[in-house]
Amino acid sequence: MAGESMEWVPLTGLGRMVVSGEIKSIDEVLQSGKPIKEPQIVDAFLTDLEDEVLDITMVQRMTDSGRRVKFRTVVIVGNRNGYIGFGQAKDNQVGDAIKKAIDNAKLNIIKVRRGCGSWECGCAASHSIPLEVTGRAGSVRVTLKPAPQGIGLVTGDVAKKVLQLAGIKDVWTFTDGHTRTTINYAKATYNALQKTNQMRMGGSVECTR
Repeated sequence: MAGESMEWVPLTGLGRMVVSGEIKSIDEVLQSGKPIKEPQIVDAFLTDLEDEVLDITMVQRMTDSGRRVKFRTVVIVGNRNGYIGFGQAKDNQVGDAIKKAIDNAKLNIIKVRRGCGSWECGCAASHSIPLEVTGRAGSVRVTLKPAPQGIGLVTGDVAKKVLQLAGIKDVWTFTDGHTRTTINYAKATYNALQKTNQMRMGGSVECTR
């Protein structure tokens, strides 16, 4: 693994394959089909990940011993070059909740297929998405459509942050539902991006421009 010295002692088979050098890239990790259960696996290959806290909410719950307060955080991580992760977590301390959410986002890392699926553009650059995709979370539905170069990210602030960290520069976005709910808005956008890598671009399935 690029000769990097690590204190991390992997606890999973996938982690041990990474440390031994049997797996040499994050793409091989994702293609293995094995769930990522250790954030260090992602750290080993994506050293340029950035994180963005999208929401911090105080959650109160009554128990027999009184009122308990926790903080729920929503975080995304990405390298602005085709990889994005979404995570959330709760803890008594804001800082700990953020750290847990970042780790959870790394466990949910996905590869986003980028390209130019816009009939108005048709360039070969990876500035947008190759086809229309839709993601849902709760009552929120987000549809992403390919856009020509220069259009930018035509969407709300939450989705824009997700798309930017994923490395998408131009896209049309259409939303339904309660987009003021940050967690569902962000997750629906993430779910839509996930579908870009699930759809085949050749063979029996083609991109219609």
